[in-house]
Amino acid sequence: MRSGDSTTIDVPESSAVAKGKAPLVAIVKHEQEKGGWKRGVAIFDFLLRLGAIITALAAASTMGTSDETLPFFTQFFQFQASYDDLPTFQFFVIAMAIVGGYLVLSLPFSIVSVVRPQAVGPRVLLLVLDTVALTLNTSAAAAAAAIVYLAHNGNSNTNWLAICQQYGDFCQKVSGAVVAAFVSVVVFMFLILLSALAIRKP
Repeated sequence: MRSGDSTTIDVPESSAVAKGKAPLVAIVKHEQEKGGWKRGVAIFDFLLRLGAIITALAAASTMGTSDETLPFFTQFFQFQASYDDLPTFQFFVIAMAIVGGYLVLSLPFSIVSVVRPQAVGPRVLLLVLDTVALTLNTSAAAAAAAIVYLAHNGNSNTNWLAICQQYGDFCQKVSGAVVAAFVSVVVFMFLILLSALAIRKP
């Protein structure tokens, strides 16, 4: 053998090393699959939040611009209906504006859940805050719905007159705002279910 020649010796891998590769690959694949469906849930959550922002702000703006003045009025009396005539509608506007603002602020946390689908902290925070926002949204929508019902049908026992025959445009706007608020309630329910699904253990 010459001094310049090199010798290559093939050493087969031990059975322990060969056995150690298969579980590692399986774990990596399992984590990728688990992160894949969680990322899909997070993307759907983000899209639902965009829809909830639109419905919540639409409800607040529609109610906030609902007013109507009847064409006939006298020198001393003007027949007008506006949302700020009723404290319930004022509460509705404020509550839905708060809900819409919260949804805008929650978007960065939803994006974090898309980028890091395995992170549990943002999901738990969104689950808690979404529940609080759902409560506020539901209370505002239910209170406004009761007033809208009285505006349409009245109540003879309490001498509450139905005003929607005279203020048609006003009633149409407030009714649309209440419908949009209840759509937002449904979206919040889906958001809470998605958050609970994402943080559960596989």
